Amino acid sequence: MSASYVIIGDGIAGSTAAETLREHDDEADITVITDEGEALYNRILIKEFAKGKMPEGPVSIHDGDWYSERDIDLQLNTHVTQVDDEAHEVHTHTGDTIEYDKLLVATGGTPTQLPVPGSDAEGVHHFWTFEDARGIREGMEAADDAVIVGAGLLGIDLAAIAGAHDVENARYIMRGNRWWRYALSLEGAEIMHDAMRDLGVELVLESGVEEFVTDEDGHVEATIDANGDRYESDFVGAAIGLNFNTELLQGTAVEADSDGIHTDSYMRTDAEDVYAAGDIVVFEDPIVGREAQNGSWGSAKEQGDLAARTMLADAGEDVETEAFRWVSSYSITHFDFPFLSFGYPTEGDDEAERKYDETTWRRLAFEDGQLIGGVLIGDMAAQSKFKAIIKSGAEVADQKDVLLQENFDVEDLDVDVEIDA
Repeated sequence: MSASYVIIGDGIAGSTAAETLREHDDEADITVITDEGEALYNRILIKEFAKGKMPEGPVSIHDGDWYSERDIDLQLNTHVTQVDDEAHEVHTHTGDTIEYDKLLVATGGTPTQLPVPGSDAEGVHHFWTFEDARGIREGMEAADDAVIVGAGLLGIDLAAIAGAHDVENARYIMRGNRWWRYALSLEGAEIMHDAMRDLGVELVLESGVEEFVTDEDGHVEATIDANGDRYESDFVGAAIGLNFNTELLQGTAVEADSDGIHTDSYMRTDAEDVYAAGDIVVFEDPIVGREAQNGSWGSAKEQGDLAARTMLADAGEDVETEAFRWVSSYSITHFDFPFLSFGYPTEGDDEAERKYDETTWRRLAFEDGQLIGGVLIGDMAAQSKFKAIIKSGAEVADQKDVLLQENFDVEDLDVDVEIDA
């Protein structure tokens, strides 16, 4: 009798898992359930679509034929309301019950809504899905006054989108004194600040949002910041984080909380035959020796593949698996210079940084002497070396001067590090 696999979520983690399952098992029943109305698309490219730089076509990755050709049952616009891990059943909003032998949860998150009056008004946008990008593009094209909230990686995307549409008055409101203050010093952040100003985006620092004012039709018309200042805003983009979609696991043996779903380093949860992958996963990271979370596209893809392999191996198939060892990275391409973060740049107990010229800067984060992450602005040449050092687990915090050399070589370190070809 063929095995039955159910995957909740059709992002890159869920879709990759489905593909891997089919590659290794021709007879398996594979069902992919998503509450979105379209199949897998490129979440990296939706920002370029929202900027008006490309049409919809290149953003899509799979269509319905991709699934049917592989005999994968794709269920769009379907919301999973409950998982019964004892009965091995998934229940949907339509009243359907789907049985499984192995279940993968790759549901990702839902953008967090600002806890202030008016945050649910028409014209207040969040940026996560392709449908969100469509609304943002349309809203930005019509906007005269835009406000962006959220000093992180998605927030700067929204700011760049406002700049790309030449919004007359675009303001980026941040609570601290700099963008992404947990990963950048003021010196590094100023490079990004100048780049945003060059796009026509005004930075409002040491602030925050107290209220969104709406008109009689319920559309946002102004933002009141923490200092009491009023900013006209017919468009608002908010990016203050994600709420992970774990509600469907209530009452199961899966360990899940506000941080996400906890797994081992093979994507297994505490519940028998239930696995998880993607943004939602808090996994045992053998590189740093503790629980960790990766939110990048590449990481989610690798986790989806590993989760599928683990499910297959646990089902008795002859499939190789290895503990998840991955150094994630996230790039920003909105400006005249590149930007890349890697590993865990917002964590650690030690750091080192250096500025090389007006748009070239490097910061490295360490934990217990080990390199665990960093940020590169302007020069990406060393990224593979830094990732290799992280994977090696070597203690290198006592060799900061070598690591900060503009053209450093790992052979100059007093440790052995192997660079992948």
